[in-house]
Amino acid sequence: MVSPVTSIAYDRNLMTPGVGDVIADVLVVGGGNAALCAAISAAQAGARVCLLERSPKTYRGGNSRHVRNFRCAHTGDLGVLSGDYELDEFYDDLVRVTKGNTDEAMAKSVINDSAECYDWMIEQGVLFQPALSGTLSLSRTNAFFLGGGKALVNTYYQRCEDLGVDIHYNATVLDVHIEDGFADGVLVDFDGQQTYVRAKALVFASGGYESNKEWLARHWGDKAINFLIRGTPYNRGEVLKCLLDSGADSIGDPTQCHAVAIDGRAPEYDGGIVTRLDCVPFSVVLNADGQRFYDEGEDVWPKRYAIWGRLVAAQPNQIGYCIIDSQSKDLFMPSVFPADEANTLSELFGTLGLPVDEALETVEQFNDACRPGTFQSNDLDGLSTEGLSPEKTNWARPIVKPPFYGYVLKPGVTFTYLGVNVDANSRVSFNEKRSENVWAAGEIVAGNILGEGYLAGFGMTIGTVFSRKAGQQAGAYANTNA
Repeated sequence: MVSPVTSIAYDRNLMTPGVGDVIADVLVVGGGNAALCAAISAAQAGARVCLLERSPKTYRGGNSRHVRNFRCAHTGDLGVLSGDYELDEFYDDLVRVTKGNTDEAMAKSVINDSAECYDWMIEQGVLFQPALSGTLSLSRTNAFFLGGGKALVNTYYQRCEDLGVDIHYNATVLDVHIEDGFADGVLVDFDGQQTYVRAKALVFASGGYESNKEWLARHWGDKAINFLIRGTPYNRGEVLKCLLDSGADSIGDPTQCHAVAIDGRAPEYDGGIVTRLDCVPFSVVLNADGQRFYDEGEDVWPKRYAIWGRLVAAQPNQIGYCIIDSQSKDLFMPSVFPADEANTLSELFGTLGLPVDEALETVEQFNDACRPGTFQSNDLDGLSTEGLSPEKTNWARPIVKPPFYGYVLKPGVTFTYLGVNVDANSRVSFNEKRSENVWAAGEIVAGNILGEGYLAGFGMTIGTVFSRKAGQQAGAYANTNA
């Protein structure tokens, strides 16, 4: 496991505007999907591009190392995607998960542009595979990467090298020099050596601040100590802070984030997607007091899985317990760690450390409230409880068939939504005025569309669409201002 990175002391006196090495036409800060797509697009526009990745080469790619798919609008079959997934349906899905807390014009622009991304990714060498079976049910809406996120990242790095992009690892941006929205350069620690470097145009794709628990605690309080960070420990938000300190307009709620309920045995950092648990729709979820606290069957899993991290975070000790029986154990993607198993619920609750009597009473009330109906694991089946609070509105079957299984849940934060304001072309706003030579893409701009909630694969959609525009425009700007 990678240890969380620490802050680096630096000398701001090294930052003298107009004095320093111009190392590229376009300087891209970041090393994940958005940064790579921006670098490729800028290079294809004819610009000389430099990419700064904070991590060592072994851990390059940020959170993108852990992704599996991206969501894509299309009419008719498109590669591994089947049927139609048109703009209106895509947008309706987004509105439901965000509860309308999104920018309609920008969201529709991104959704419309996503249709071009599939073929572009193929052109860069990305390979896709059909969706696997299980509760995600995304064969029509989401294209899965063959080999997962690491294969995607490696493909894009190879493409950057083929296009002549100058790539630096262990390159930590310590500060930026931006006056009145115009960027002159950045102060970089190149593996221990601090240097001020300049470029004609800058693209910031350096992620959020989810690995900075001190920053999380400002908005979440002491409970942030118990959060697990699913992705890279290198996303600590220093670049975001530099941009905000330089007058970049902020956007997004700092208490909102992509947070999933993951296996409580996951590492504190970088556990990735394999630590996610997909059993919630077929379960009852209890808190440490043995009580249910939310509708486990509210909607299909791709539209609800990313709310459960926040739900668990609001419970005592930021912990939950997912309980299923043998009827459901094969209905979801297998977990990386085996569940606790017992022949009786009493034994299982004791093993999990739950208050046995309270938990038994909760499950008995749930079982009594389940109504007859036809169970359908892959669709909303309306099989619900009656007279329960909260109700379970789909997939409500009594938990009665041994053996019984339990998982401990903890909040797994993927990325934060506080970021910088951009327009539909990914240009950053400083004091309500669009910058001439600064763009941003990826998680650092997610709050422009994601006010709350999440839709499976949509982070990659946002990252790919915005970054392609950022790279194209930064490259064009550099060429014009040769």
